[in-house]
Amino acid sequence: MQPIALGSQRELFVDPYLIDSLEGARLHLYEPVRKEMVFRVIEPLENACTGCYNLVQADGKIMVYYRGYHPTTKHEDLPEGWAQTQTTNLLVSEDGIHFERPSLGLVEAEGSKDNNILIRGSQAHNFCVFLDGNPSAPPEQRFKAVGGEGHNRLFGFASPDGLTWKPVQEGPLAITGAFDSVNVPLWDDYAGCYRIFSRYFELDEDGERIRAIQSCTSDDFIHWTTPEYHVYGEGVPLEHFYTNATTPCPGAEHILLSFPMRFVPERTKDIEGMDYPGGGVSDAVFMSSRDGVHWDRSFMDAWLRPGPEKRNWTHRNQTPAAGIIPTAPDEWSMYVAEHYGWDTNGVRRVTVRPHGFASVRAGYHGGELLTKPLTFSGSTLFINYATSAVGSVSVEIQDAEGRPLDGFAAGDMDPMFGDDLDVPVAWRGSGAQGGGLGAQGGGSGGLAGLSDLSDLSRLNGSPVRLRFVLKDADLFSIRFGDA
Repeated sequence: MQPIALGSQRELFVDPYLIDSLEGARLHLYEPVRKEMVFRVIEPLENACTGCYNLVQADGKIMVYYRGYHPTTKHEDLPEGWAQTQTTNLLVSEDGIHFERPSLGLVEAEGSKDNNILIRGSQAHNFCVFLDGNPSAPPEQRFKAVGGEGHNRLFGFASPDGLTWKPVQEGPLAITGAFDSVNVPLWDDYAGCYRIFSRYFELDEDGERIRAIQSCTSDDFIHWTTPEYHVYGEGVPLEHFYTNATTPCPGAEHILLSFPMRFVPERTKDIEGMDYPGGGVSDAVFMSSRDGVHWDRSFMDAWLRPGPEKRNWTHRNQTPAAGIIPTAPDEWSMYVAEHYGWDTNGVRRVTVRPHGFASVRAGYHGGELLTKPLTFSGSTLFINYATSAVGSVSVEIQDAEGRPLDGFAAGDMDPMFGDDLDVPVAWRGSGAQGGGLGAQGGGSGGLAGLSDLSDLSRLNGSPVRLRFVLKDADLFSIRFGDA
């Protein structure tokens, strides 16, 4: 088995990528914690169908872009030019909790420019923005965005400040799809390319159209590859993914995270005895990818359920906004649209543990995780973990064949307990002496005889396995580095 070249990058247990075997343990998905409502719509510049939220953090502030006004007339009654009445609006926050509508003075509405409207027109329907991390991007294109027009045209935009926007070319981008949704563009620094995650329709075995996700790449945000449909594992059923909210994981950007709003059109609840327009219910799910095309769905359960609020049990709710914002040293914030179609339409903040979307979990009776062979760089192993008061985590370093290294067995350390985001692992050591990686002896083969058993740097580049012994504990992520 070719060892995984881990280097010093952080790895999350959101998929089986590192896992060789689990015994008495399993992958566990963590649901976010619902916090306060940070936004409620106010007519006439917003309404019950306001939505398509996405976030950018830049220059010490958090900017939320969203569709403001949206016509609510039935399609057969739509007047000519109705799409031109739609707007893209802006919210601004310094802490990710308190948001304001800035007065931008850019677009007149209701007889005044004293509003937070950025653009008006059909492309404002689902305007989605990102801060361009491409080192070759010119300053006047520091921000980029895409906006859809109907189902089959997607346009690209650029801005120096996130406020004033210009098209990147005449006419739409040469991409096919069904763009009447939030299509997410981003710069993938790990892959060195732009990506757009957009919607298309796939036919199921009964010939029914299913909303699905595709992606394409570009070197210049102008010329795009032919979209590739998401690929899932064998046996994963087709589900309606209305949106995708895809983003590189902060601090582990080689992993792409996606939070689709899962739509269930065949289910409808009678809410408050009202004739709510439109059927279906929805929740949010979680998935991850390491190449943007093949997606792991180890977790088929909902990432965020509708919960007890009755107005979340109507269609197009629990819709995650694109973007993850650190709001405290031990807290990441995300934002979810609720009460869509109601006059209480708004956005709720939810929080997640940093790098803690999922874990390897073992209960009270204990369990073990054994990794595949890997190589690393750095002198110290750091883990993100949590236990109960009686729980514990122990770590063993083995050679590639599974033999414990002298001084690095699970019994050679004091079991760890607590709740830490990035804490070093230490072994007691046995005082063994030797000549480095070439020494033989004990049960550790060619890796025996390390003179300083607190320093892992002599193992750099040598294939090893990690064995984690867990009791009532969660292991969220690991990384190697220097203390």
